[in-house]
Amino acid sequence: MESVQSIKQRFGIIGNTALLNRAIEKAIQVAPTDISVLVTGESGVGKESIPKIIHQLSHRKHNKYIAVNCGAIPEGTIDSELFGHEKGAFTGATQTRQGYFEVADGGTIFLDEVGELPLTTQVRLLRVLENGEFLKVGSSKVQKTNVRIVAATNVNMFEAIDKEKFREDLYYRLSTVDIHLPPLRERREDIHLLFRKFASDFALKYKMPTVKLTDTAIQVLAKHRWSGNVRQLRNIAEQLSVLEQNRTITAEALRGYLPTTGTNLPAVIKTSKSESDFSSEREILYKVLFDMKADLNDLKKLTMELMKSGNTKDVEKDNEVLIQKIYGTNKEEEETVYENSVPETEVLSIPEHSIDPEETIDIQDKYHFAEEIQEEETLSLHDKELELIKKSLERHNGKRKLAAAELGISERTLYRKIKQYDL
Repeated sequence: MESVQSIKQRFGIIGNTALLNRAIEKAIQVAPTDISVLVTGESGVGKESIPKIIHQLSHRKHNKYIAVNCGAIPEGTIDSELFGHEKGAFTGATQTRQGYFEVADGGTIFLDEVGELPLTTQVRLLRVLENGEFLKVGSSKVQKTNVRIVAATNVNMFEAIDKEKFREDLYYRLSTVDIHLPPLRERREDIHLLFRKFASDFALKYKMPTVKLTDTAIQVLAKHRWSGNVRQLRNIAEQLSVLEQNRTITAEALRGYLPTTGTNLPAVIKTSKSESDFSSEREILYKVLFDMKADLNDLKKLTMELMKSGNTKDVEKDNEVLIQKIYGTNKEEEETVYENSVPETEVLSIPEHSIDPEETIDIQDKYHFAEEIQEEETLSLHDKELELIKKSLERHNGKRKLAAAELGISERTLYRKIKQYDL
């Protein structure tokens, strides 16, 4: 088994931090096995080095190693890229194509930004991890593959699982071994070593003298937060190597290249609402709507009881309870609301002095009585319309055009009415 130091030299890894050394040790230990590995860490920490170490130290090193950036492949084509497709499977599929899992059979696939995979693709990937089987897009033939999967992500996987953006069962299959690479701000003693390495490389590349930092500039470099981690440090070293005429970099000159947004202050709490916040608001809104529906049902029930039995003491009591539930407990406000909001009860209730106490009225008789009133009103409207048409025609000596203008209707409508009433 190779040592951590020899692995650093072989893969060009700079740093002596205990956290970095521990990550490399874990990579060396799991490399001979076929265990799935999940590499976690912030963007720019160099996660792509770990799968290369694992592949080169495994028995698969003579087979293919394929790195796939899952976040860079469109959602509509990622299944085809990973698993292949049959001819005619979709528009543009003019020939059968092999996917990465078929091409890398016997080797290693590195799935970078695995947290960006669509849920449908996650289901397919889970099947590959469980039994090595997959289906090409547009095919019903099950194919086998023997691939070692190493995945990497910079997102918080537990938050993604809570938001149902990543399958929990897939996470535990991928993270049989979890290797975490620390951010640059947790490797303060490595920052100047990395800068010197980058400055030397760029001096050789651009054929310029190597830039050097003053003591105060080294302190400024070490105190910076480096939100972009090693990638950001490399970019700063390249800018200084190309743009600075003076090859000795002071603290003032260095600050001109460091972004002002990155500070050592505590992280600001996000003010934007998460999906869970919106979900809570929806639940509250639904509860309010259900309560309103229940109140409306109570009002309907109360109205029906008033129609059936009149304004009895029991109904009045139920009415007071309902008003308290909707409008509060203030007695004066309840009386005002009751008077203004339920005028129908005065019409529907039967005055006590108008009937004999022993007299009872069946509810069907009430409905029948209401139907008779409606029928009488309909007949009276019919008679009035007929009378108006007759009088208008008599005044204009049967001239339909003048009569229609007086009645405010079209001549065609008047003709239809005359025919209808047989005038």
